Amino acid sequence: MSIGTFTIGSGLVGTLNLLQTFVAITIGCTVIGVALMFNGKAGHKYGIPFMVQTRSAFGFTGSRIPALVRSVPAIVWFGFQSWIGAGALNLVSETMFGFSNIWVFFIGFQLLQIGLSVLGFHGIKWLENIGSVFIIGALIYMFFSVINKYGDQISANLINVEGTWGAPFWGATMLFLGIYSTMMLNVSDYSRELRKDVGPLRQVAIYANSILPATLFMGMIGLMVSGATGEVDPIKVFSSAVDNKFLLIVTLVFIAFAQVTTNILNNVVPPAYALMDIFKLKFKTSAVLVGLLAFATFPWELVKDRSAAGLNLFIRTYSAFLGPIFAILIVDYFFIRKQTLNLEKLYDPEGPIRASIWPR
Repeated sequence: MSIGTFTIGSGLVGTLNLLQTFVAITIGCTVIGVALMFNGKAGHKYGIPFMVQTRSAFGFTGSRIPALVRSVPAIVWFGFQSWIGAGALNLVSETMFGFSNIWVFFIGFQLLQIGLSVLGFHGIKWLENIGSVFIIGALIYMFFSVINKYGDQISANLINVEGTWGAPFWGATMLFLGIYSTMMLNVSDYSRELRKDVGPLRQVAIYANSILPATLFMGMIGLMVSGATGEVDPIKVFSSAVDNKFLLIVTLVFIAFAQVTTNILNNVVPPAYALMDIFKLKFKTSAVLVGLLAFATFPWELVKDRSAAGLNLFIRTYSAFLGPIFAILIVDYFFIRKQTLNLEKLYDPEGPIRASIWPR
């Protein structure tokens, strides 16, 4: 559950109509599902993580490049989503107790995530399983609540407008694809956990369906509320869309914890593995360092109204680097290695791939 899709949807106001946004999200998430299946083949077959997989195409020395390129957006998203989660908890505190201090919640929330990162992500799997069902239900409620509350404005600003199927449409498609493009690189970190009997089609279904529903609801809710009210901040979007106080509080709490699970899986583990491999650090040290670096991304600047365009530009920029790296990994594994890897060489830092790729 990437909360950044709210902001992306908000940034499309005045560019696409509701149908075009729906199609753009669907195409983007489906393409990501297929890409995850293909690049996750090596991890699924051999049980190797991303950092080992990259050695096949880039060598031990060269693998640092894709690792660092993958790490930068992860750390930025870590900071951004932590600020959103802290904002959700702050709103809950303000609603229930009248206490509001976003900085207290942000620092505390960040320290909590650093502590959980040190313990690893398997221990909070149960929280994801429970939270995902509730969050989807809450998003469905919000979707129809927004339509009932802002129906006239949505009809005037987002339905009865022409929009475009041209370059801006495909640019939006790339945005919704790009927000998950970091996962395209390190998908082996996840696919290596799958049972061996999970086939390609089922993998595509797993990946696409885990991304598409939440992205559709969040992206379109962001578009509709911003189109009706001009509001961009995801937490303010939630508070304006949900009229039921109890449901708002429970939803915000689960939104906060959804950021924890998303951050640990997507934004802590990959850069932590990269720091371990490059600087020979222990996992706990790497996880703490990633959490501290997230403070330096100034996430409070990314949630401002004027920042939606900047966040979209950031996604396009890092996607431009991640796409070619993804292509190199695919070509190396399927066309050069013929889906056959030599694990002994991949784990030998003094072997033939110490500085570059080895011949077939």
